[in-house]
Parts: sequence; structure tokens; C-alpha cells
Amino acid sequence: MRQWTVDAFASVPFKGNPACVVAPFAAWPDAAWMQALAAENNQAETAFLLTTDDPARFGLRWFTPAIEAPLCGHATLAAAHVLFAELGLAAGRVRFDTLGGALSVVRAGDGYEMDFPADPPRRIAEPEGLAAALGARPVEVWGAAYLVALVEDEAAVRALRPDLGALARIGEGAAEPGNVVVAAPARPGAAYDVVSRFFAPGSGIPEDPTTGSAHCILAPLFAGRLGRTTLRFHQAYPGRGGDLECEVRADRTLLRGRAVTVAETTLRLQPRA
Repeated sequence: MRQWTVDAFASVPFKGNPACVVAPFAAWPDAAWMQALAAENNQAETAFLLTTDDPARFGLRWFTPAIEAPLCGHATLAAAHVLFAELGLAAGRVRFDTLGGALSVVRAGDGYEMDFPADPPRRIAEPEGLAAALGARPVEVWGAAYLVALVEDEAAVRALRPDLGALARIGEGAAEPGNVVVAAPARPGAAYDVVSRFFAPGSGIPEDPTTGSAHCILAPLFAGRLGRTTLRFHQAYPGRGGDLECEVRADRTLLRGRAVTVAETTLRLQPRA
């Protein structure tokens, strides 16, 4: 059984966000087996694919080391990259059936464009304990699938050293408790418009390097604030960092980025049905 490790939202190795992608199955393995493999891989996400009667349509599930995720951008990008670049999918578009609904990915120049649901946030009161857990006082807090804490500037985003145990206990204001995006407008002269980081102890991920699903929230939020539907984002995970372009179209968010395969491995085990 083949598996690839792909750096998503990256144009060179060891940037962006790594995800493991397992070669497509004819039937879903046992969920506990998929969870165990994801824990063994110990990446933010492991993506599992299911073939269908349509050669350009697949089932897709994502597992963190701790849970099955309802939506994941970077592992979707990684899965599409494997299908196109490693397995030779000839179609221009691949469609995925997922827990987060129907998703699609098309080739776009030397990268890919993903069509995801937008998740516009709502302004909320600051949850008790959030500032202490982050080690910084948000200037605004918004809620959607994740909490979004806006801070004063890019330097404040980069300087964060949060208490992850305390963040994991914050359950107010978001559909997925314990997961917090921190964002700010980019510094003057930067090659991007918005900088962010994503702490996800609620999903078993201390800090995620580059998070597609978080930008389904950030894109509509900052499109309204900056008056533009297309924005450039940088997720400032220390030592890596990832870049993507997002475009808001009605109730959808288009996420554009590149991907690089860094490893192909052979799994010497049999899935449990």
C-alpha cells in the first residue's frame, strides 16, 4: 500500500503544511484503523481516498492524530496533488465527497484551486480566559467553526507563545472548541495582506502550519474589512510558514496554492475492513 507525504501551500519542500495521503481504497477501511495510522504518521492530517465509478470523483476523509476532522484544506490540496501529479489523473477537475460536503480542485497554472464553503464569522464577546491563554489581548473576537482572535499587528501574531492547555479548555463561541485562529493585517510592504497562526489543541494539533479551513473564515472576514474579494494570506508557523490566495465568491471560498511531494513510502500492513 502506497502513501505520500506532501507539503501543501508550499512551492519548495519543508514549507507549508505536510499531510500524508494514502493510495485510494475500493472500500473504506475500519475507522479505528485509519485513526491509528494517522496517529502513527503524527502529521496534522492523514487523508484517505475512496474510488468511485467516476474516475475523477473520490470519497475523502481526514484524520488528525486524535480525531476525524470535518473539514481540512491542506490535506485536500495534498490529495488532489497526489491524484494529479503522482497517479496521473487526466481530468482537469477532481471532485471529493467529504464530511464537509462536496469539494472540488482544479489545476491552476503551476498550482491548484480548491472550491470550499465560506464560513463567515460573527462578532462575539471575548470568551473568559482567552487573553490569558494566548498571552495577548485580542482587539476583536469572532466565532465560526473556530474562534478568531484579531490582534494589533503582525508582530503580535508572530510573538505568540500561548498556553495550549488553557486554549484547549475554551469552549465558547466556536463550533470546534479549543481551536483558535489569531490574525492581523500584514506589516507595511509585505507580499501578503493578512498574517495568521492557528492553534488547534482541541483537535490534537498544538499549532497547524497552514490551514485551509481557517481561511474559509478569514477570507470573508478580511474581504469585508479590506474591500477586496481576492486576498493573499501568510500563515506564520515558526520555521515553516505557508502562503495562499483566497477569493470570496458568494457562499464559497476559492483557495489557491501549490504543493510539493517530499516522500513516497510503502505501508507494510493490511487495513481492517
